[in-house]
Amino acid sequence: MENIVIIGSSGHAKVIIDIVEQEGKYKIKGIIDPEKIRGEKVLGYSILGQKEELPQLMELHSIRGAIVAIGDNYMRSEEVKRLKKICPEILFVSTKHPKSSIAKNVTIAEGTVIMAGAIVNPSCSIGSFCIINTNASLDHDSQMKNYSSLAPGVATGGNCIIGNCTAISIGASLSHGISIGDHTVIGAGSTVLENISSYKIAYGIPAKIIRDRVQGEKYF
Repeated sequence: MENIVIIGSSGHAKVIIDIVEQEGKYKIKGIIDPEKIRGEKVLGYSILGQKEELPQLMELHSIRGAIVAIGDNYMRSEEVKRLKKICPEILFVSTKHPKSSIAKNVTIAEGTVIMAGAIVNPSCSIGSFCIINTNASLDHDSQMKNYSSLAPGVATGGNCIIGNCTAISIGASLSHGISIGDHTVIGAGSTVLENISSYKIAYGIPAKIIRDRVQGEKYF
């Protein structure tokens, strides 16, 4: 198994640690988190140091790759940019829980995490650094662009498009053929029956645009 490091130590990181352990494809050598003290433990794994030390830590611990365990889509995208500058040679790996279901003809790009109970149906395309959370489903021929996320219990119809850095919140549903723009947030429990453009916040049954959204605005 190749050695990897987890970037971040939040609750989201704990879920990713469990997925990596369950999948058994990579060996976690430790965690990088600037908010934690070196040697502190998270689910049995030690904080190795700061991200600025990553090149040295990779050599010391024979680390091949990393997973960025940050739940906020925009923050995750910014952290990836920083890490690529600090350590251009690092690889970003994807991980899939063995109790997820991935159908034929599905493409999954680097850095993506697929959690327990998630279902991805045939001919879907999942971009870089996406999150498909617990019991979420992405139906056939749908596309998730880079840094987008489906929260727990989300369900999409077929032929949906979810834009860059867009977040579909817990329990929301998208009808067939829906397109959601970039940096948009769909509120928890919403039902989306019409396309939603970029930089919007929308929620309700049916979902309506409530206001514009600024790039990087927090939604957790």
